[in-house]
Amino acid sequence: MFKTVLTRLRQGHRTMKYPHGAAPAMPARFAGRPVLDGLRPIEPACAAVCPTGALSAGADGRGGSLDMGKCLFCRACQTCSGSAVRFTGDYRLAGARKADLIVRAAGPSGPAAAGASVPHVRNDLAARLLGRSLKLRQVSAGGCNACEADTNVLNTIAWDLGRFGIQFVASPRHADGLLVTGPVPRNMRLALEKTYAAVPAPKIVIAVGACAIAGGPYTGHEEVCGGADAVVPVDLYIPGCPPHPMTILDGLLRFLGKTGD
Repeated sequence: MFKTVLTRLRQGHRTMKYPHGAAPAMPARFAGRPVLDGLRPIEPACAAVCPTGALSAGADGRGGSLDMGKCLFCRACQTCSGSAVRFTGDYRLAGARKADLIVRAAGPSGPAAAGASVPHVRNDLAARLLGRSLKLRQVSAGGCNACEADTNVLNTIAWDLGRFGIQFVASPRHADGLLVTGPVPRNMRLALEKTYAAVPAPKIVIAVGACAIAGGPYTGHEEVCGGADAVVPVDLYIPGCPPHPMTILDGLLRFLGKTGD
């Protein structure tokens, strides 16, 4: 036992200090919040490369947009010659509305991206009622387990989601809301509806990942509902395929007003 205690003391403090300290550095290959260069409009050929239709060409060869809710962050659009899309290291992707997930090209005056500012996602009701203790029931609605795995990472010692009063519970009757992953296949529709109905009001729904937001790679398929908001009302969208744990944590904390953003 003494060896165990001594080893633990030598290991030191392992939980990150964020949000009271710097956020952990993102990996060099991390694809974060995209920006569009207004000097190089999105060409139809580049838009056609996108497997989910997240990229839209601009009218008359100008502008264009990228829907982060549909984006798989696969970077296929960057293979186009003269691509206007660049993925940054910014992990802040969450939005309270689907419109917040649309990144548009800047004007012709320069390469800075319009719409690159991070949307305000604080929910005053959720912050007032649930800000000190948020219990979530996770629903995997046909997910591949990638979003689920990155959500589970938040419960490890390095992230320690519980220090913010946010916990996952086994029963929807003990929950304040749902965290939904997956494209919601038709066979899961009733299960999601019943789980949502079992959560006592007031309640929230958080859609995590491209599948839960817009169907992901299955968008448009007849066997999927095309995202959680086709079945239940959604209060927070967290894009990614899968979202980095930092992206999920940032979305949750800003939603509850636990950061200065």
